[in-house]
Amino acid sequence: VQLQASGGGLVQAGGSLRLSCTASGSISSINAMGWYRQAPGEQRELVAALTGGDNTLYADSVKGRFTISLGNAKNTVFLQMNSLKSEDTAVYYCHAMRLMREYWGQGTLVTVSS
Repeated sequence: VQLQASGGGLVQAGGSLRLSCTASGSISSINAMGWYRQAPGEQRELVAALTGGDNTLYADSVKGRFTISLGNAKNTVFLQMNSLKSEDTAVYYCHAMRLMREYWGQGTLVTVSS
């Protein structure tokens, strides 16, 4: 499974960005896709994920501001990020689970200026 992420950038506080992650390769049996982030000096943390049965998970810090969704082709996941805060600044990583293996995309930097 290869994951290609895009959509990061620089935005002012209160603004919005949308991240995209497209999976290719052996994408059958992918049972979860989502986003993690890692701020400088911090551990990588879950931001949002789609799991089997259309279940969604969100970090408490992003609930009500971020929305994760699956594209029509079922191999792309989007993260709509609204009301961005400076503390959302991080490298965002796309993540997938397939047959008990984890896959990571390259990071995309999101910088929120205050």
